[in-house]
Amino acid sequence: MWTGQRHHLRSSLGFPSFIRDLRKEPHVSLNRSRTMDGVKEVNVSCMETEGEMEDNMSPEPKCPELCQCLHGSVHDKENNPMMRAVLCSQVCKVYRFQTEDLRWLLVREQMSETPLSFALPKLLLSALIRPHMDRVQEMKDLGDLTPHLERLRYDVVNHCNQLIGWYQEALRELNRHSASSSFKSSSVKSERHLQFVPTNLHSQRMEVTSPDCSGVWYEVITVGAPADHHQAFKHGGLRRLLSKHSTCRHSLVSFSADETSRARELLASVAQLQPLVFGLAEELLAVSLEVSGARLQQVLDSLTHQTEQFVHALKDELVRSVLLAIHNQSPADCRHNGHAHSNGTLHYPPPANQEEQSSLRRQQETRYNEEYDEEEWDRAWANVAISLNCIVAMVDRLQGREDRSREVMSSEQQDATEDTNSQNAASFFSWQEQLLPLVLTLRDCVREAVGKARAAMTFVVLQEAAATTVAQGPAQLIQRRHAVFSQAFSAVVCGFLLKLYGGLGDPNFLRQLHTVGILAQFEGLVSTYGDEVGMLEDMEVGVADLSGVAFTVTEAKTDQQDDLLLTLSGSWGSFIVGVPLPSETFNLLPWELKEGCLIRIHPVLFNIGINEQQSLAERFGDSSPQERVNQESCERLKAYCHRLRDRLPHMAGIQSLSDLLSSLHHSVESRKRKNVQVLWIAASVCRTVNGVRLTSCKSAKDRTSMSVTLEQCVLLRERHTLGKHHFSTALESMRRDGCRMENVKKNMGSRKFSFSGVQLLTFPKLYRPPDGTYG
Repeated sequence: MWTGQRHHLRSSLGFPSFIRDLRKEPHVSLNRSRTMDGVKEVNVSCMETEGEMEDNMSPEPKCPELCQCLHGSVHDKENNPMMRAVLCSQVCKVYRFQTEDLRWLLVREQMSETPLSFALPKLLLSALIRPHMDRVQEMKDLGDLTPHLERLRYDVVNHCNQLIGWYQEALRELNRHSASSSFKSSSVKSERHLQFVPTNLHSQRMEVTSPDCSGVWYEVITVGAPADHHQAFKHGGLRRLLSKHSTCRHSLVSFSADETSRARELLASVAQLQPLVFGLAEELLAVSLEVSGARLQQVLDSLTHQTEQFVHALKDELVRSVLLAIHNQSPADCRHNGHAHSNGTLHYPPPANQEEQSSLRRQQETRYNEEYDEEEWDRAWANVAISLNCIVAMVDRLQGREDRSREVMSSEQQDATEDTNSQNAASFFSWQEQLLPLVLTLRDCVREAVGKARAAMTFVVLQEAAATTVAQGPAQLIQRRHAVFSQAFSAVVCGFLLKLYGGLGDPNFLRQLHTVGILAQFEGLVSTYGDEVGMLEDMEVGVADLSGVAFTVTEAKTDQQDDLLLTLSGSWGSFIVGVPLPSETFNLLPWELKEGCLIRIHPVLFNIGINEQQSLAERFGDSSPQERVNQESCERLKAYCHRLRDRLPHMAGIQSLSDLLSSLHHSVESRKRKNVQVLWIAASVCRTVNGVRLTSCKSAKDRTSMSVTLEQCVLLRERHTLGKHHFSTALESMRRDGCRMENVKKNMGSRKFSFSGVQLLTFPKLYRPPDGTYG
């Protein structure tokens, strides 16, 4: 005897008919109860008897579909705060299918929206706005600059301000929409204010219950191909657009992250230490008017110590190398570090008139054509030391005069005291006169060294700022890249959370997370013809950018849903998603995860076009983008699996990876038309290594539905011995009455897949819907 799942039933169309159908079953019992929150529950129990076994021997199975429509959450554990933060607006369908050994499978298909569709883009937009605002402030804090560097600063500030304005507007729109929605329909995928929101993002989950297992979950995230439909694809997608603008980097001098960080430290040191040196120099002149040589020596000691600290902090080899790099930049190179237009060309804002423009250019060329002396930097600091030594020597001489004056005073008569005091006053006045030119010389030498150091370090900071802004391409291109990334990011985070919550009780899975990270396998079904080529090019870059994302698990303050919300820190290329867990769950994690070990994402994308446009591409167009994407992803997938096998050789299923990877490599290299086996094998590898599965077509509506339902039935056949004669029945049931038909309804308003009969003739047979379900 086995017991079905507990169903939380809410008012929904189809529920009464479902109850009536169940009551007609001779071996199904219903037990009603009410939960603490007032939600009605129904326990569905079914017993298999000998008589039923005899009935099951008939060639045509009776009523394989138990439930035509059942909405709502089913498991108590599905209704916990963690899951509510990830899933919402669930639609559920329940089926009963027969196995090879004539037993029954209870299959629950669940499709859910996610509040992350809007929550994560909002987090990302905020995270993108902050560094751009900081960049603008940093540029303003650099002070006066040379004409060339001033133009470069203008470029950076203008680029950042454009993005800040766009992103703040998008954030306002998302805040307005997210209060009432967790879903972006395919019909509004081109809306500008929803550019960062993933299209038709859903979690598609399947639970299988049989006499041999209490419930096994399979899940796949479905989402419209991460692409910028608002900017469209007239000039291609991200990969093509980025390659056009890659030459912008060549006009910039490259500095490492450590060098850029050191440059910022040196600029901060200049701002802090130079005023201290100048202040002590002024104090030395003021003290020279007093009659105390001891006080003068005290101030001099402070000035000497502070100047030595100043020299030690700023006499950096980085400054020397940067000064040489500045000299090596020709005027032509400098002129190419100007504004980035949408066509990729660079220009400077014209001065007020032509004469001023010509004058600035002549000044710049004269400055860069001067012969550079590599010892100039050392001489600047030598001059500082020499000027300081001159001041020290002068103070020593002045103090020697004071000692001689005291000896004279002790040997003279008392009546000559007033004359001596008058002479001493004149002597001290002459001290300031003698120290003044030396102090001014010290200030000039310090100012010269500071000028060179500041110019060099400002150059480094500006080059880094330009490399991360204008050199990446026009602001519209950066916005496109961020928007595509946002869509892919939202989908993969949703998948990771479901995978994490489902694997909290698996020590091997948790060890895998902090040891090698998690695989995210995107399955694409877009063609390489027309606009869908641009979609694939967008998707390729968006998926690759996910490699800069990592997760860290934190302990939540309470179990309340607000304390379980995700956080996002870091910057572009190194985002960290914080995942809070309740204390009881957090305490069960390995110490590596509790200590904040990062969980890295390893994204791969496999694409096989299956529609009529792909047929045109294979006959008259170009399918090489798809071949390149699949080959590159195959290599990355093999590298991940090899690392996993080396680190965790005893992990379940690891030994079967070699054969799967070999088959995948062979399928990718075969270049067979519409070779969907590439997708099947890649999905099998992903599930073997506990990866996150994601499936996309243009809108995640029609082709995606065919793929998801096929994958579910294949899993039932391969892992739960679904009867071979029932495979087609199961596939047709899921496509005709399953959750994906509900997905079509909520996107298009009708229960019809958007296919034509002519189109379907070009589809692989297993990706064709049943008659009457399309049109």
